[in-house]
Amino acid sequence: MTALAKLFRTTVFKVSLAYLIITAIGAGLVLSSVGDNVKMLIDQQIANTVAADISGLSEQYAQGGVNGLARSLDARIQRPGADLYLLTTSAGVPMVGNIASLPPEVLERSGLVEIVYQPAGEDRSHQRRALARIFGLPGGFRLVVGHDLEEAESLRKILRDALFTSLLWLIAIGAVGGLWVARRVLNRVDAINARARGIVVGGDLSGRLPVAGTGDELDRLVMNLNAMLDRISILMSGLKQVTDNIAHDLKTPLTRMRGRAEAALRFGAGAEDYRGALEKVIEESDRLIQIFDALLKIARAEAGAAPEGIEDFDVGAVVADVGELYEPAVEERGLALDLDIAPNLYAHGSRELIGQAVVNLVDNALKYGAEPGGDETMESESAALRRVRLCARRGEGAIEVVVADHGRGVPEADRARVLDRFVRLENSRSRPGSGLGLSLAAAVARLHQGSLRLEDNEPGLRVVLRLPAAARPKDVVAAPAVLPPGAAA
Repeated sequence: MTALAKLFRTTVFKVSLAYLIITAIGAGLVLSSVGDNVKMLIDQQIANTVAADISGLSEQYAQGGVNGLARSLDARIQRPGADLYLLTTSAGVPMVGNIASLPPEVLERSGLVEIVYQPAGEDRSHQRRALARIFGLPGGFRLVVGHDLEEAESLRKILRDALFTSLLWLIAIGAVGGLWVARRVLNRVDAINARARGIVVGGDLSGRLPVAGTGDELDRLVMNLNAMLDRISILMSGLKQVTDNIAHDLKTPLTRMRGRAEAALRFGAGAEDYRGALEKVIEESDRLIQIFDALLKIARAEAGAAPEGIEDFDVGAVVADVGELYEPAVEERGLALDLDIAPNLYAHGSRELIGQAVVNLVDNALKYGAEPGGDETMESESAALRRVRLCARRGEGAIEVVVADHGRGVPEADRARVLDRFVRLENSRSRPGSGLGLSLAAAVARLHQGSLRLEDNEPGLRVVLRLPAAARPKDVVAAPAVLPPGAAA
């Protein structure tokens, strides 16, 4: 009973029941209309039959008068399955006919009427109904011509019973079908709920909801929920990784800050020692602020928060500004910077964030592009390989900013991982940086409905920042909005 009550409370059963009730009401109205139309058709056929009889009797009356009419009626009565006929005197006394008698008030009526009569030769308890037409003749005679309704009543009863039985079958089959559908859907929902409860209680985000493979709305819902679980699992894994990396990356500078401050207090001999310690503390504090600022930008970008200063701007101009700002730093590292910027590369978004993303990519190329990535032969050709290429071009309906170097590159297996926060391929973490540069660039690309793609530069790494292109606006602000070298996360 509990399972049945649970089944009755399901939405599917309620919907099936509502649909069944609506269908039953509609079927009842249709069947009632069919019954009324059948009755009208039968009555019309009877009226036509009576009219045909009257037409023939009128000819007999015109030729032979009342006596000729009486003889014609007597002949018709003798036929098997004869209709109803009655000829009475002005006093209502039957002269000829197969109707025993009619009340005087009935004989006074005219037109096509429904009468209750007693057949001639049968007992008085046997009353029948008929549809008849009553005519008054000269001399007070009355002529009744009609058709018995017993056969029509039988036909209507058969039709009514058949329609009622059909309605009962419709309700029964609909109820059973509704229960079957509700039970089937309930089993799937119970399986989904059981798996979801296991994931919630057990905390196992690797579990997934079952997909029946039917492609219906439940399957689409389950696939979306599984996709959501995939995303949650990735975010939780990333959160754990970020937590571990924050503990590693922040503990070292904080420890250095504390050690230098403590050393200055213990061993400082004068103002110069204290000043030097404070400068080191400020330097480490700036680095920590940069890390937290980068984390804040990534969080805002991944949350889809629209930054201030959204406008149409020339991406090529931003890339040119970055190249100009980084040219001294490139030369200082013994590299050469190649610029290849197409004109009229307009995009809609945040100039500051796009500039920050390009800065991060160039800074990443400077850190790792100075290391030869090939064998001894390639290293001997270092003049050709020690270059950083900065390109802005138009693709198919998009703008591509490409930063390429000839360093050690990134293995294909690690290219998706390095876009996560605090991921650095060098485990020793001896180089400056926090592992947030590529992550911020990827978040900025997603915020602008674009993408960040890492490719092999043979040797080295080629990073492609792809942004949706916009039509050229009438007025484009040309002021640079990029950070100076060294400000990348």
